[in-house]
Amino acid sequence: MRILVARYKSSSEWTLSKVYLDGDFECFGLEDEKREVKKMHETRIDEGTYKVTLRTFGGHHERYKKKFPEHEGMLWIRDVPKFSDILIHIGNTEKDTSGCLLLGTLVNEKNGTVSGSTIAYRAFYKKVLKAIKAKEEVTITFKDIETG
Repeated sequence: MRILVARYKSSSEWTLSKVYLDGDFECFGLEDEKREVKKMHETRIDEGTYKVTLRTFGGHHERYKKKFPEHEGMLWIRDVPKFSDILIHIGNTEKDTSGCLLLGTLVNEKNGTVSGSTIAYRAFYKKVLKAIKAKEEVTITFKDIETG
């Protein structure tokens, strides 16, 4: 399975994207802003392709395991240079990202927020989990396509 995060709009605080699964639009994404020098919990990851696996430890995992019956582990973006513990999870503003990718069904391009995050996450998670359990390689590509 191939996940594409096509970043199309950003500010000094946030980055918005369209997220695709195997070429089909799935939802919107929200990340921190781009920085030339990484600042912990406040920087989006660099463009590139990374592997996605399940992470079955940590605070997010424990909370989601209690909240969602389908939860079997966090979606973990692996081997990102200068980053660790990058997850895909629920949230609405750049304050919720901490360098991770948030998902939403709707986007507000004026203030850089997403809504419908739980709905988007659960639908996305179900599809990605199915691929992981089927032993498919799951990759995520972050691509900057901003036009101005």
